This record gives sequence, structure tokens and C-alpha cells, in this order.
Amino acid sequence: MEKFMLNGQWRVISDTYDTVGEVPGSVYSALLANGLMEDPFYRDNERKATGITDEEFVFSKEFTYTKPSDSVLLVCEGLDTLCDIYINGQFVAHANNMHRTYYFEVAQYLTDGKNEIKVVFPPYDAYIKAKSKEKMVTSGSIVTMIGFAYVRKASYMSGWDWGPMLPDAGIWRDIYLIDGTTPRITDVRILQRHEEGKVFVSVKATTNAPSAVRVKILAPNGEETHLENGGEAEIKNPQLWWPNGYGAQPLYSVVCESLVNGAAVDVNVKKIGLRTLCISREKDEFGEEFCYKINGIKIFAKGADYIPEDNILSRLNRERSKKLLEDCLFANFNSIRIWGGGFYPEDYFFELCDEMGIILFLDLMFACTAHPSDKAFHENVKQEIIDNVRRFRHHACIAVISGNNEIEEQASADWWKKEEKENYLYMFEEMIPNIIQEECPEISFITSSPTSHGGFVEPQNETMGDNHYWAVWHGNLPFQEYRKHHFRFLSEYGFQSFPSAKTIEEFTLPEDRNPFSAVMELHQRNASANGKILNYLSQTYLYPTDFEVLVYASQLLQAEAIKYGAEHMRRNRGRCMGSLYWQLND
Repeated sequence: MEKFMLNGQWRVISDTYDTVGEVPGSVYSALLANGLMEDPFYRDNERKATGITDEEFVFSKEFTYTKPSDSVLLVCEGLDTLCDIYINGQFVAHANNMHRTYYFEVAQYLTDGKNEIKVVFPPYDAYIKAKSKEKMVTSGSIVTMIGFAYVRKASYMSGWDWGPMLPDAGIWRDIYLIDGTTPRITDVRILQRHEEGKVFVSVKATTNAPSAVRVKILAPNGEETHLENGGEAEIKNPQLWWPNGYGAQPLYSVVCESLVNGAAVDVNVKKIGLRTLCISREKDEFGEEFCYKINGIKIFAKGADYIPEDNILSRLNRERSKKLLEDCLFANFNSIRIWGGGFYPEDYFFELCDEMGIILFLDLMFACTAHPSDKAFHENVKQEIIDNVRRFRHHACIAVISGNNEIEEQASADWWKKEEKENYLYMFEEMIPNIIQEECPEISFITSSPTSHGGFVEPQNETMGDNHYWAVWHGNLPFQEYRKHHFRFLSEYGFQSFPSAKTIEEFTLPEDRNPFSAVMELHQRNASANGKILNYLSQTYLYPTDFEVLVYASQLLQAEAIKYGAEHMRRNRGRCMGSLYWQLND
């Protein structure tokens, strides 16, 4: 499929700024590249950066184009987030979901020759505040921008208890034009059937227009297996995919081509691992287990929780994620959990996890808040989930999809409104499970993390399901408290430390290097946490008198806290089958 790319240099303007920036990119990345804003991570610069997008920003680009047919689609793989699109001054569409891929028919707006596209981003904070005045939704996060749940934008951009409030805006993934009449592959459904040492793979490719489709599967050694579109074939001498520590990660390529007069006009390649992988929920003497079961073998999950790697999304790339995941291998991880307050990872992230044997516990992108209950919001969410599940469901690394992070636990509280609870039950225990059942029933699904029975019934029940445990740290209880609990799978627990002295030097001046300085407190999103670190530290070590020693001692303290939890889980292997600590890459 030939793409006319609109990436590259765009003009970025507001009432205050008039500059250029690279797309994929954002307001912040354009201003930073041109020296028009200071590093938002340095000292208290975040306070100035947060307000930048209180202005309307316009991204515009001129391009020369000749229409190939009477149907041209504008494809926007990532728009962050509220925006209106114009071509040659004519309104094309409104977008309101950062997590979706949009296809807009634009042939009527284009001319042969010179064209201009504009994407207008209105002030985000003003919008969510206005929506909140109309009707406030209950949020379990007290350090976020009020009303963030009204927009399908990565929640952490509005602030969280681990990171800054940097509500960026922009075109964060590829944007391009394609010929709408050319048969293209719009979806590929790959299923596996394993029985008695044999593996069968079926492939069904869907196209936007009638077209012959050629399908083949390439083994790691290059051997080809051909099959009819929609048909099934046995894989000769199948090589199974295993997680890190259990075997190799051989990957097979599934190649689908849409044909016109026998020639390929679109090619879709997906890599798969041959394996069975699910969450085993068998009853046992302790209640009901919760563990990864790979190729018939139950394994103990060792790893951590993952958050977005940056607030400036244009700085993310495959090599950066590869380094992080290689660090996971070095630490003997076999699993990580994708936290639900960020964005659905890039394709390369899933590919790297496939290649490295890192099993994913994947939250859908909902965290710690009630949501609007209107039909338009629900329809928006439905399409978001379909877009993303179809993109990643074939990956060998995915073991379980969770509907959200911690919303069931919070929604069970008395302070949630009745209608919010009802909307939760509809979204996460009816609407979304139905989508998963339709799109990928072969992947295990849980309605929330943590959850046990669902329906607000004991979401932190220790005899079944997964748990998040924070009595050590938030509850000020001693490390030994872990030993009083027997979780089936602990998918979140942890303990803070200060960052290393080298890191602190990168965002402070010498006069800031005190745990209770204004800058250090600003970089600490949990209001009581710096004091909490020192309180725990004073119970464990002789109190340091030097700042750098204090910083280092806090990291030893953190290591000791995680060790208490992790070792307790592993000593109880069989009863407990997972230890994922918070958090990998804060």
C-alpha cells in the first residue's frame, strides 16, 4: 500500500508562539527543539510548561499532491487529543481519542497540486474543567487535572502520583494519505490449535474491497507453508515459543498480500510464536490459583509494572525500549505489567517482548476514575479497544488483558455515585468483555486489576485473583507485614526511594538538594512520601548526615523492602504464582 507521508516539518502556532516542529511530534517537542521552552523536568519548570497548552495550537503543512482516484483517505495513527482537521480551509473531522487510528475520506477537499492541512488543538484544561462543571466524575487520583476522565487521552499526562502534569498536544504518530480504492488488508485474524504435539494455524485476512489474498507462513528457517485465506494448515516440525528462562523464542512470519491481477498491492506481515498461554484459575486447597500457564506448564511470574517511558512522546523509540527490556532480562524478569494510565504500546514494544520472551499482563487504558456514561463516550471506547486489540492480539507475549487499573477497588467504595457504579459494571463487566470475547477470546481477560469475583465483591480477596498491596509504604507498616499475607498473584506492590545522586543533579541546583526543598517536594507527587522515606529509614539504619549518603541509603532501604515482598512470594510458590513490583521505569 503506497502511502503519501505527511510526516516531517509542520508549522506550529498559537497566540504566543510561531515556530516549526517535526511530526510525529507535539507542542512541547517543537518548542523544546527551537529553544522556546525550558526543560520541563528541570527544577520547577513544570509549572510553566503545564500552562503552555492552555492556548490553542495550530499545526499546519503545505504539500503538493495529485489525487490517484476519486477516493483518498487521510490516515491519522495518533492525534493527541482533542482536535479539528481542515484541508484547504474546509472542515474535515473532529477527533477526540488519542488511542484510536482514524481514517477520513478527504478526496473532496483535495486539489491536484498545492494543498494545506491544518490540525487545530483547543485548550485541553479549559475543556475538561467545563465538562466537570456540567457534571463532576469521581476520581481516585487527587493529583491529576480535574476532569481528565472526560477525554480519551493518556491519563498520566494530566499528572499522577509518580509523575508530572504535562498535558501535551500534537500529532504523535504517523499521518499520511492513501488511495481509498486500492484493496488493502484491514485486519488479519490468526488462531492456533495445539493437539498432541501438532500445531495448526488458521489465517483470515479481511480487505476493504473485493480482492484475492495470498497467505503464507514462514518458519524461522525460511520454510514456507501456504494456505487459503480463511483456511488452516499444519505447521511442520513446530518450534514452540517460551518465556525467558524456559526456552527459546522462535517466531514465525504470517504474510498476507492483497492482489490485483496477480500482483501484490498491499502486504501485511505479523510475527507469531507457537504456544498456548493463559491464566490458570484452577481450584485448589487455598482457593483459586492465578498463574501463567504456558504450553501446559505453570510458571511463577517475576517482574515489575511498566509506565510510559517519557512525557515527550517523540523521544520514544525502539532502541530506548530495547535497552529497558534488556535490563529486564538482566534482572531475570519473565513478565511485566503494562499499567492502565498510559497509552497502548507501540508495535515495536510488543515485538521486543516476543523476541525476548517477556510475558505481558496488559491493562486497557483506564485507571483510577469513573467515566462518562453517555452513548457517544461508550462508542468511542468501543472503537478504541477494537483498534488496539486487533493490532496486538497476535503477539506471543500477551498472557492476560485487564480491563483497568484499580477502578473496581475504588468503585466499591461508598463515595462513588450509584450511576457511576452502574456505568462501571456496564463498561467493564459487559461492554468491554463482550468486545474481548468477539475479538480475542483466546486471551485470558479479567475485568480489573486487582479483582477476584468482579461486581465489587472483595476485589482484594487473597484467595483468588490478583492483588495490589500497599499497607507497606502507604500504610506505614513494617516490611515484615508481607509475611502475614498469602496472595495468589501480587501484580503491584512497592516502596519509594530517592533517585540516584546523578539523577538529582540533573534536575536541581546545589541549594535544592534537601529532601524538603521546594524543588525536591515538587518532584515528589505523594505529599507525605519524602517524610515517609525518612521515617522508614530511621527505623532501619543509622541516620545519614550527608545528602548523597541519605539518597544512597534510601535506595538500600527500597531494595530491602522489595526483597521482603519478593522473597516471601517466592517462598510460597505454588500458592503465590506472581510477583510484579511497582515499578520498573519511574
